[in-house]
Amino acid sequence: MISFTPTLGKAIRDRFAHVDSCPFTGPRIFFENAGGALTLHSVIATSASFAGIPDNQGRNNPASAALADVIKQARTDMAVFFNAPGGQFFVGESGTELIFRLIRTAVMGTADTGKVIGSSVEHPASRSAALHWANIAGKEYVNVAHDDATGQVTPAAYSAVISPDVQVATILHTSPVTGIANDVAGIAAVIRNVAPDAFIIVDGIQHASHGSVDIASYGIDGYVVSPYKVFSRHGYGVAWVSDRLTSLPIETLRNGPAGNWEMGTRDTGAYATFSDVVAYFQWLGGEVSQETDVRARIEAAGVAIHDYEKTLTDTLLNGVDNLPGLADLPGVTILGGRENPDREGLVSFALDHVPAETIVNALNIQGIRTHIRRADHYSGNILEPLGLESAVRVSLCHYNSMEEVRSLLAAMKEIAD
Repeated sequence: MISFTPTLGKAIRDRFAHVDSCPFTGPRIFFENAGGALTLHSVIATSASFAGIPDNQGRNNPASAALADVIKQARTDMAVFFNAPGGQFFVGESGTELIFRLIRTAVMGTADTGKVIGSSVEHPASRSAALHWANIAGKEYVNVAHDDATGQVTPAAYSAVISPDVQVATILHTSPVTGIANDVAGIAAVIRNVAPDAFIIVDGIQHASHGSVDIASYGIDGYVVSPYKVFSRHGYGVAWVSDRLTSLPIETLRNGPAGNWEMGTRDTGAYATFSDVVAYFQWLGGEVSQETDVRARIEAAGVAIHDYEKTLTDTLLNGVDNLPGLADLPGVTILGGRENPDREGLVSFALDHVPAETIVNALNIQGIRTHIRRADHYSGNILEPLGLESAVRVSLCHYNSMEEVRSLLAAMKEIAD
C-alpha cells in the first residue's frame, strides 16, 4: 500500500484549480469528481494558449505544421497512457458521442444477421447506443444481468448468454453510480472464446482517473474516455479504435484519407491538454517510484492512486477515530456492498429515514459537495432493483484528503442523528 505524504499531498493539490474553493460559493470540499474531476492548472494554461492561435492544420505554413506536430505528439502520449501499441486515437464532441459512433459503426458495418450483447449495469451512453442501433439494424440485443448486491457484471454472467453469432459487445469498465469496476479483460476473453470476431467496445469514462488503463491486455476494439473526468476540460472526448474496427465502412469524407475518423477540423488545444494529463501522471509516477520509463511511471501512478483512494473510501465506509463510517449509520444501504475490492474512489449510499436530497442539501450548506443519483434514465438500472428512489454519491479523487473525509463523516453523523 502506497501512502501519500503530506508534502506530496500538497504538491498534488497545488496542481489543480479550485481544489478547496468554488469560484461561485467560496470554500468547499469537492466530492463530486464522478460528475467531472478537477482541472489541472497546466490544462487551463494550455487551453488559453491554443484558443488564441488562428491557424488550422493542413496548411502550408510553419504555424500549421507546428499544430500538426502537437497533435502527433498527443497521439503518441495517448498511446503510452492507454498502453495501445496499435490502432489509432482521435477526438470527438464528447465521450458519449464517441461511444455512440463506435457502436454505430460496429453494428451497421457487420452482417445483417447476428446479435449485440451488453449488460444491465452499463451507463446509458453505451446501453442506449447498443439498443438503438441493434433495433435499427434488426439485430437481437442480448442483455447480461448484473449482480444487484455487488453492482458488477462478471465474465461468468457474459459466458452464460454469449453465442457464436454475437457481432458486437459492450462493456462498462467502472460504474459512475456504484464506483465498482468490472473485469474487462476477463469479459473480453469470454466473448472472444465463443465469438472471436465480435467487435468489443468499452466505456472507460469513469475508470480513467482511478487506475491504469492497459488496452494491450484487454483484447478489445474500442475504448472511450471523457477527458473532463480525468483532469482535462470539457468539450471533447478521446477514443481508441483497433485497425479492424477502422476497416469497417466508417463515416468519412468521400475521396478523403482512408481510415480517417475525425469529422472536420479538430481543436489542437484538446489534444494538447491531454498531453498535459499524461505529463501529470508521469510526474506523479516519478514521485511515488524510482521508475524512469514513461509507461512504468504511469503504471506506478495508477497503483498509488488506487491504493490511496482505497484508504479514503475504506475510511468513508468504516469510520475513523470516534466518527462512525457511512456503513455504520442506522438504516443505511451501501451500493455495491461494504466490502468490495473492486471499488474505485466512490461510495454511494442511502438512508431509510433521511431522503438523499435532504442529505445532499445539508452537506452543501456545510460546504461539502456531493451529488444525488435518482432512479432516472441515468441510474434507474442500478437503483430500482434495490428499491431505491435515489442515493447520495460521494466521489473522490487522489487530491482529496483524509481531513476532508473526516469533515464529511462528522457532518453525516449529525444528519443521520
